[in-house]
Amino acid sequence: MRMKQTSHLHQLTITFGLLGASLLSASLLSACSTATRHAPVVERAVSHVPVRPAPPPADDKPEARGTYTVRKGDTLLQIALDHGQNYRDVAAWNNLANPNDIKVDQVLRVAPVEQLAGTRTAPISMPEIRPSAPPPPKKVPPRVDKRPADAGVAELKKDEAEKRADKADRVDKADKADKADKAESAAAAVPTIGAASIVRADDDEKLSWMWPSEGKVVATFDEGKNKGIDIAGRPGQQVMAAGAGKVMYAGSGIRGYGNLVIVKHSNSLLSAYAHNRSIVVKEGQNVNKGQMIAEMGDSDADSVKLHFEIRQQGKPVDPSRFLPTR
Repeated sequence: MRMKQTSHLHQLTITFGLLGASLLSASLLSACSTATRHAPVVERAVSHVPVRPAPPPADDKPEARGTYTVRKGDTLLQIALDHGQNYRDVAAWNNLANPNDIKVDQVLRVAPVEQLAGTRTAPISMPEIRPSAPPPPKKVPPRVDKRPADAGVAELKKDEAEKRADKADRVDKADKADKADKAESAAAAVPTIGAASIVRADDDEKLSWMWPSEGKVVATFDEGKNKGIDIAGRPGQQVMAAGAGKVMYAGSGIRGYGNLVIVKHSNSLLSAYAHNRSIVVKEGQNVNKGQMIAEMGDSDADSVKLHFEIRQQGKPVDPSRFLPTR
């Protein structure tokens, strides 16, 4: 009986021991879990280095009125064409002995002085200056005329004659000035074509134009891609001046144009004829509308054609605005 009780107590002891171990393990796991769950989080400040944005690229300085800054690949001929000027004039305005002697970033004057003198400065107002009061007149004793009586009559006649002569001279000068003004007005009424001629903008609409050559238009005006129109033809076909004017260039010095003729029609309008086989006019020559100036060809081109441009103030414009409908 005692042995049974001892065995029963021994089993209870073992059972409670195992229970205690289980509870201890659970407590430890719970403590570990709680410690892990509630562990403090330390945030370390990250030092940020301020990054300054790169400065924006400097804008190109705008060209001063009537000037042009030379860029890589430019030629004086191309610069003159783009500004509607004669390359010889541009060379003279910039004292260039050699037209090919231009450098990158060189500033050239591309307009005559008279075109740049359009602005006038306002007159400077001067303060009003009031004269001081004049001093009192001095008393002069009366003059006694000791000349004979007829001397006064002769002097009056002399003064009268001088007055008449002076009046006649003034009338004559006024008449001459009036005639000169009328002659000048009459001359100004007839516009002349030349390097020094002055043609108003509204006179450009009065110029008469014609097609420079017969043939099919194979390329139309497209600003940025094609600065004019292309007319197909056969080698040696006549190329004619589209309007009366003066030849300001005849040669092959502009890349992409081949044998080129440029005709100036007014101070603001010129026409260009490119890719010719040969040129039959010279620089400085006056030409009439319809006069032959070149033979069609394929110089600096992939086929026989005439490349025709009209430029206004140096800027290419659509030739169809000027040419008659056909």
